[in-house]
Amino acid sequence: MPELPEVETTCRGIRPLVAGRALTRMVVRNARLRVPVPDDLPARIAGQVLVAVERRAKYLLLRFGEGSVIVHLGMSGSLRVVEGEATPGAHDHVDFVFAERVLRLRDPRRFGMVVWQPGEAARHPLLARLGPEPLDEGFDAACLLRATRGLRAPIKHVLMDSRRVVGVGNIYASESLFRARIHPLEAAGRLGPQRCARLVAALRETLAAAIEAGGSTLRDFVGGDGRPGYFQQQYFVYGRDGDACRVCATPVRRIVSAQRATFFCPRCQRRG
Repeated sequence: MPELPEVETTCRGIRPLVAGRALTRMVVRNARLRVPVPDDLPARIAGQVLVAVERRAKYLLLRFGEGSVIVHLGMSGSLRVVEGEATPGAHDHVDFVFAERVLRLRDPRRFGMVVWQPGEAARHPLLARLGPEPLDEGFDAACLLRATRGLRAPIKHVLMDSRRVVGVGNIYASESLFRARIHPLEAAGRLGPQRCARLVAALRETLAAAIEAGGSTLRDFVGGDGRPGYFQQQYFVYGRDGDACRVCATPVRRIVSAQRATFFCPRCQRRG
């Protein structure tokens, strides 16, 4: 599933190509996504100017004058700009047409969503209870320390809880914990100020590096320009079970926690 870096890469890729342009029309070929596309959405936004393209957590926000279209890419979706004459494929379900440019949603598994929120996007139930953005200045060691007090849950699970911090999925939680030298099963409430500071710095470093690399392409993710990401070439632990740690040469371990594969170095990431 695309995580924060992949969604941010998409956002940055499509923003300069469509922001500020009037929507000619919206074409819905298949409304049966995870949440059905509202029947009245094409008529509602036709002719409106796309004021801004933004990201909140793992959601893309297409902000028009009267509200926002909220897009989630699901498990394998992509949102990219193509030329108007480009023939749609079998999995190209939604087009936002801006004269000669088309913002096209491709979603082979139809697990994404395209929904409408009038007024402020933050009021939508999908966004209303989200935690802070890990790249925002307000998310610091003190913020993480407050969020983890009294929690017995493993810190990796807490990082993936969007009520605590948004956008950090399995890949980037594993990679950030390695960079911070914290065991993924360490109880979140046991992290003190020092380790919280290390982890916040590692989250920022990991996510920034992933965005710079265009995200990760493990299956069929492509950014707004159609190019795959290549951050997977820089992984320290994710998907490298049995391989030598890039720092100490100890074999990377894989365990399953909360039904998710978790990767770590048993020497670099000792508990306690």
